[in-house]
Amino acid sequence: MKFITIIGARPQFVKASSLSREIKKDKNIEEIIIHTGQHYDNIMSDIFWKELEIPQPKYNLCINNLPHGAMVGRMLEKIEEILKIEKPDIVIVYGDTNSTLAGSLAASKLHIPIAHIEAGLRSFNNLMPEEINRKLTDHISDYCFCPTNYSVDNLRREGISENKLFQVGDIMYDVFLNFKDLSKKNNLSELNPYCLVTLHREENTNDFNKLYDLFICLKKLSDVFNYSFIFPIHPRLEIFLKKNNFDFFKFKNILFTKPFSYLDMIGLEMNSKIILTDSGGVQKEAFWSMVPCLTLREETEWNELVDIGVNKIVGLDTKKIFIEFKYFLENYFMPFNQKIYGDGNTSKKILDILKL
Repeated sequence: MKFITIIGARPQFVKASSLSREIKKDKNIEEIIIHTGQHYDNIMSDIFWKELEIPQPKYNLCINNLPHGAMVGRMLEKIEEILKIEKPDIVIVYGDTNSTLAGSLAASKLHIPIAHIEAGLRSFNNLMPEEINRKLTDHISDYCFCPTNYSVDNLRREGISENKLFQVGDIMYDVFLNFKDLSKKNNLSELNPYCLVTLHREENTNDFNKLYDLFICLKKLSDVFNYSFIFPIHPRLEIFLKKNNFDFFKFKNILFTKPFSYLDMIGLEMNSKIILTDSGGVQKEAFWSMVPCLTLREETEWNELVDIGVNKIVGLDTKKIFIEFKYFLENYFMPFNQKIYGDGNTSKKILDILKL
């Protein structure tokens, strides 16, 4: 069999590493990786190939820094050309990026079966590009590999055939379990005490006034509760702040850094007191690290974490952030022991199904 895996963004590198590791064990399967180039910064891309031991991509399309429509169109054209040459048995896509949508569309036009890993997630916010990407991908996929019962139920409500639905657990949990003992305790991890902040979504990074209010809130939290904040800053956000003449040195209790490698990031998460993020992946990693999480969005795809109380939806509402931050500091015992994302064998389950 021949699989083509299409990835282009940091979370997809993490997820693909686990399945690629499983595929390597089977000599009857050839995996070809197409990297769209959606994440082109070295720390956001190249370092992950080495650290997670992902096979080098056979094709690197170098398509990035374009408006959504232009990016998807360019990717679709290039991926289609490659699929015609390689003639794979299955195309594998991950998550909800432009790379996901372009890969699945290209495969569907050529009648190649599509396996969507992390299917069925819904924020129910159609203003998010990711929501449109994941919906369209789910509805043209032949294999919808769902991480949770929530995601399976979402697809059932949308009328997707039962024979396409597979609840296999979360592939990122496989990766976390595999690497957590190797995660690096660097100098930053030894800061005591600290909280971790990540922010990258468009709706959060295009309004300077809201961002500035957030930084003021973090400064207040630091002054009141005596916590510092580590803020690995996304390249796009750094450019935006500099264009608005943001004074990084004014906020001495916020340590702005470059993005971290996967192992460094896991180490920072596991040693953090509270995590504040708009990332779906980081929300789950917080749970696996047994660290409470404040989600800097108005909704989440990972509703089960909200249901059990380890994740609070606060958006960029500084009053909510302050109240829920204080709540987490005062409530030490939380149900982190629940196995709501599978047993850590998701990759094997996916591969066994694809080989049938």
